[in-house]
Amino acid sequence: MKKNLLIILVMSISFQGVFAQSESAFKEGEWFRFEMSYSGFLKAGEATLEVKDKTYKGTPVYHVVGKGWTTGAIKWFFKVEDRYESYFDKNTIVPYKFIRDIDEGGHTKDIVIHFDQEVQKAYINDKKHRQKSVIETEPNVQDMVSTFYYLRNQLEVTDLKIGDEVFVNMFFDKENYGFKIKYLGEETISTNFGKVNALKFRPYVMAGRVFKEEESLTLWVSNDKNRVPLRIKADLAVGSLRADLDAFKGLKHPFKILVKN
Repeated sequence: MKKNLLIILVMSISFQGVFAQSESAFKEGEWFRFEMSYSGFLKAGEATLEVKDKTYKGTPVYHVVGKGWTTGAIKWFFKVEDRYESYFDKNTIVPYKFIRDIDEGGHTKDIVIHFDQEVQKAYINDKKHRQKSVIETEPNVQDMVSTFYYLRNQLEVTDLKIGDEVFVNMFFDKENYGFKIKYLGEETISTNFGKVNALKFRPYVMAGRVFKEEESLTLWVSNDKNRVPLRIKADLAVGSLRADLDAFKGLKHPFKILVKN
C-alpha cells in the first residue's frame, strides 16, 4: 500500500474555495471513525478525525487530530501508526501549525510546520533528520488536514455542474502541492446507517506504481450541510482500497438518512 494512504485518502480531497456555504459545516466536538478494507473483503485498518477547541498564540483555533492504524492480518506484515494534527483559524480556516508523526512499516516521519500566512512562508522542522528549512507558500495555503475542513465550508453544489473541475493549493511536507477534482453529480448510496443522498467526486491522482490511472480515486460526501465523507474508493495497481464511515458524533447539522437500516 502507498505510504500515508490510510489518512491521505480520508483527508486530502480538495475543492476550490469559491463555493461557499452560508453556515459552517462543523463544530468543536465532531468526531469521525472510518473502516478501511482491501479488495472488498480484507479489513485493512481504521482512521479517526476529531475537532477540538484550542488557542494558538492568543488566537482561537480549531485543533484537529487525525489518526490512522492498520488492523487484522495486515498489521502483521505492514504495521501503520499515523498521527496528523492541524491548528487552524476558526474564521478563515487557514492553518498556523501542522504536525505529521508517522510510522508505516518502519518508514517514519516526524515533521512540524508553522505557517506565517502574512508573509506566505512555511517554517519546517524535520525532527527525524534534525533539519530546519523555510519555503515560500501560496496565499492562504492549506495543510492536508485543514484542507478537508476548509473545503467542507466552501462547497456549494448549486454552483457546480457535472464535469466541472476545480482546484486548490495545499502544502504537504516540504512542498506546495496542487489538487484537481471533478464533480460527478449526485448518487444515493448504502451506508452503515442507511441510504444516504451523496455528492460524488473524482480527485485526480498520479498514475503509476500505486494507482492504476489518473482517475483511480472516487469520493462520496453527504448532500447536506455537514458534507460528511461517507466513502472513498481507490483502484490500486494491485487490488483496491475502500474507506467507509463507521461511526460519528458531534455533527453541527442533522444527518439526513433517506432510509434507515
